[in-house]
Amino acid sequence: MTERFIGLMSGTSRDGVDAVLTEIHDDGTLEVVDYCQIDYPDDLAQDLATAATTETLRYRQLGTLDARLGQLFARAVHALLDQTGLTPGAIRAIGSHGQTVHHAPDAEPPFTWQIGDPFRIAEATGIDTVAQFRPRDIAAGGEGAPLACGFHAMQFGAADETRAVLNLGGIANVTWLQPGHPVIGFDCGPANTLMDDWNRRHHSTPFDRDGAWARTGTPDPELLTRLLGDPFFQRPPPKSTGPEYFSPGWLRSLARDRLDRVRPEDIQATLAELTVEGIRHALEHLHTQPPDRTLVCGGGAHNRHLMQRLAQALPDTRVESTERHGVPAQQVEGAAFAWLAARTLAGESGNLPEVTGARGPRVLGCIIPGGTRPAGHESYAP
Repeated sequence: MTERFIGLMSGTSRDGVDAVLTEIHDDGTLEVVDYCQIDYPDDLAQDLATAATTETLRYRQLGTLDARLGQLFARAVHALLDQTGLTPGAIRAIGSHGQTVHHAPDAEPPFTWQIGDPFRIAEATGIDTVAQFRPRDIAAGGEGAPLACGFHAMQFGAADETRAVLNLGGIANVTWLQPGHPVIGFDCGPANTLMDDWNRRHHSTPFDRDGAWARTGTPDPELLTRLLGDPFFQRPPPKSTGPEYFSPGWLRSLARDRLDRVRPEDIQATLAELTVEGIRHALEHLHTQPPDRTLVCGGGAHNRHLMQRLAQALPDTRVESTERHGVPAQQVEGAAFAWLAARTLAGESGNLPEVTGARGPRVLGCIIPGGTRPAGHESYAP
């Protein structure tokens, strides 16, 4: 029996909501059927950036953001249904990652916080909605991230070669898939988050399309050495991070005496090299031999300059988009949360303890029924 699931992903780049329609078959295989993206309105994107990079936020602001995002996520579902001609009854469930406003696995106590009210999604669509995937792993002693590694293993693993799956969202994370060995995965450092912010400060565009601006600059060796000296890059996994750590404030604290002396385009080129070098260091930590292939997904896969620099920095592996392996780069993470929703409904674990550091496998997420339920049964957790 084949069931349809929709995955909703809003990553650390804060550029919009990806809605991915998948079909999951009896044998556990997944096929991406369709996709759409809803952009964040400029004011909402700015409010989210503020929420992710400030230590203080009024509860009314946060509550309003949560509600507005839930409405936008529901709009993304309706847009996808309109695009495909499907009715809500044709969808088994929605898996909604939500928008991370703060990820703090090293806090005491540790926590992670995603907003985008799933009750509004379920109410507006009439479809069962699974959300809040990360907190259960945190409660079990894990990092709460990365969670897509199990999906990467299922979708992109190969019996005859070693592969690395590299997700370039706001933050970069890698999944190491070596036949006969446990899956390894962790966050590498910033991918697009710092480049996007620096670009917005100097241009009217939300990101540096194709890395065209970075290409005109020359990396600053002194600044790059400083940035790579951050202890995060030397920490062994399990580890995860977010734009609340690799923030504009982080850049200013390490580069204050360089930002006014170095050309803006050179700073952008340096930030691109920071992404590349963080990834290269991560892969060196993982292996004695390079992977046969490095499959790239996320928005950074569309950055031609970044992809070219990765290929140059990793000459002994074949760097290519996940699109060549059945899932377009922008749709991988949304598909992963559709897959995780299916596992939650089946009562199957969604985390990999060897990746996140949790005490064991856990069923992730809370289920909010989309249809009418008896009073007192609006929500339940597995």
